[in-house]
Amino acid sequence: MILWTIRILVLAASPIISYYTISGSVRGILIGFAVALLIIGIELAISLIPLDTIVAAVLGAMLGLIGAKLLDYMVYLMNNQHIYEWMKQYSILIKVVLAYLGLVLAVTKKSELDLLDQDILKKRKKGTRSNDVVILDTSAIIDGRVTDIVQTKFLSGTLVTPRFVLRELQGLADSSDAHKRNRARRGLDVVAQLQKEESVSVKIFDKDYPNLNEVDAKILQLSKDLDAKILTTDFNLNKVASLHGVTVLNINDLSNSLKPVYLPGEKMPVFVVKDGKEHNQGIGYLDDGTMVVVEDGRKAVGKRIEVIVNSILQTSSGRMIFTHTLDGQQIKEGRESREGKY
Repeated sequence: MILWTIRILVLAASPIISYYTISGSVRGILIGFAVALLIIGIELAISLIPLDTIVAAVLGAMLGLIGAKLLDYMVYLMNNQHIYEWMKQYSILIKVVLAYLGLVLAVTKKSELDLLDQDILKKRKKGTRSNDVVILDTSAIIDGRVTDIVQTKFLSGTLVTPRFVLRELQGLADSSDAHKRNRARRGLDVVAQLQKEESVSVKIFDKDYPNLNEVDAKILQLSKDLDAKILTTDFNLNKVASLHGVTVLNINDLSNSLKPVYLPGEKMPVFVVKDGKEHNQGIGYLDDGTMVVVEDGRKAVGKRIEVIVNSILQTSSGRMIFTHTLDGQQIKEGRESREGKY
């Protein structure tokens, strides 16, 4: 309310001041009114620009002007009258161009300053590269297991959450689909929880790539620019990033590598929860979510039994264990013994 009062006073005072100081005519009133509108327009435009962007723009323009002055001094020291006269003739233009370049570079590159904190500088001085920087993609954030990995101290360095990933999460959080909405809100909670962890530094990175439409493509490009790794659970992003030579930390691969190892012929306990697709087949799950297919297991639905491992199918998206029941083994052995008699 106070700002609008000041703006109205400026609109009222400018034509009056202009009337008495310029021409004392209607032309002076119009000039004053136009100047007041211009001032208010500039003020409104500046209020929409973030403070860090304004500071970066001012510093960039100042550095550009300093560069122009140094260039002018260097030409003066060259003691070449022809070049000096040429520089003097276009001095204003050169200052404007360098100030503009400094302003634009400062504004476009200011987001990358977020990574130049003391921790990263210390690591680079020790000889490590920016591989200590890990970019979180949307799937890894929604998955949520990254917080468990961080808490166990197996993941350190700087976790970068791009602003465009947060925008995607926010869009999903406003979705009409309840499942997507709940998962996205959980992802936002995961980011907030990571920011409280002391073992890692979490940075919100503002750099965007307007020429790229897909979030995965933006993450891939950002990882190249920062020479960073990507933390994901997305199978397709994993493959594409590998083709581009980008290191990928796949949470599913990590989870699979930590699962109990069962070899063919070994016994294992499993709770059979439902019928399988094939005849007389049962399906169970281990505590880590691994699917166990039990031949002759339909009769054991709702029970915990011991089974014998036949084979294991391992993929980046998960692991499946194919087994058969002890009764099935006994039946098979009895059949083989009878066939041997004949």
